[in-house]
Amino acid sequence: MSRSSTVDLVVVGLGYVGLPLARSAAAAGLRVVGLDRSRRVVDGLNSGRSHVDDITDAEVRAMLDQGFRAVDGAEVIADAAAVVVCVPTPLTEHGAPDLGAVHAAVDDIAAHLHPGTLVVLESTTYPGTTDEVVRPRLEAGGLRVGTDFHLAFSPERIDPGNASFGLENTPKVVGGITADCTKAARALYERFVSRVVEAKGTREAEMAKLLENTYRHINIALVNEMSMFCREIGVDLWDAIRCASTKPFGFAPFYPGPGVGGHCIPIDPNYLSYKVRSLGIPFRFVELAQEINQRMPVHVVNRAADLLNDQGKAVRGSRVLLLGVTYKPDISDQRESPALAVAENLLARGAELVYFDPRVEDWKAGGASVERTDDYLAEAETADLTILLQPHREIDLGLLADRARALFDTRGKSADHPRVVKL
Repeated sequence: MSRSSTVDLVVVGLGYVGLPLARSAAAAGLRVVGLDRSRRVVDGLNSGRSHVDDITDAEVRAMLDQGFRAVDGAEVIADAAAVVVCVPTPLTEHGAPDLGAVHAAVDDIAAHLHPGTLVVLESTTYPGTTDEVVRPRLEAGGLRVGTDFHLAFSPERIDPGNASFGLENTPKVVGGITADCTKAARALYERFVSRVVEAKGTREAEMAKLLENTYRHINIALVNEMSMFCREIGVDLWDAIRCASTKPFGFAPFYPGPGVGGHCIPIDPNYLSYKVRSLGIPFRFVELAQEINQRMPVHVVNRAADLLNDQGKAVRGSRVLLLGVTYKPDISDQRESPALAVAENLLARGAELVYFDPRVEDWKAGGASVERTDDYLAEAETADLTILLQPHREIDLGLLADRARALFDTRGKSADHPRVVKL
């Protein structure tokens, strides 16, 4: 029999996924507590400061006014009706899933679990994790899933910097260990998400997230590989994509770039290929896509070397300006940003680097700080080569094309111009 709870929801992990979840739930009237192991994060939030791009300080202050508070002690779980886990799931140095943060969070929940609690895992992982890893740890104390407590998986779909789709208007997939677990998770999310979609179970919900990002990963690899040969055969790939995009069915546009970044696309497909490899089956699509996308930073540097060579210059000793070093435009998140690999390859070939990014105050590559400029236009006039890696809104592409000595646009955002070369 469940006991009464003084907290509607505890969100474990207050990063790019957890904090927006806590904000939406608090705005809907739920009594929300955020749990994070970082004292800096906890103190900052309780002081009204946000550390996440998509949430302003004013929004954090509104959350506090709505009753939200952040803590670093797991004891609060004992007072919660529902607990949602939003901790990072990176890869190990060998490319295997690192579930350390999930294990720690689940152990905290298990220590304070009481009958009637709903536990939801949102952290991206391989199919079977919720049932095979989370469930046994939670049942070790004697409570049984589906009878004493509910357990479900709901893949996060946060897209940092997306002004059109946020948590509330992006359909939420939920899959429980039992049908009642699914219903309990659905009832929670329906309080602050406009549409909830039920999966057959936890494995299907886990696979849905991996399918979404593997689809993107493979299609990005396709256009990245096309970009490597289209220039050689005299094809403007950007224009070809524009034309193909006019087809109202059967085609979705993807665009080449200097590599893939963020947590989702470079990381998530590896969780799926890890699971497939454990069966002794090669997952050749993902492995090939990973190979192509990881090759792109080197391809960018080779193209840069060709452009400098056209000016009669070597990479060694040339001053190269890098514009935008985050993994997406208009955010500060640098996770898995291909800019780092581009910079390290340029440094290894002797280039002198300077960067402009209004959202990154300090940046290191190859273990050393890279010079920062606040005046990208003046720097572009004197740099031997300017490479556009991320088109932040603060960058005026028209003025840049006019003033840059030579501009290499890896994102295809610039208009045609004599001094602009696209990837």
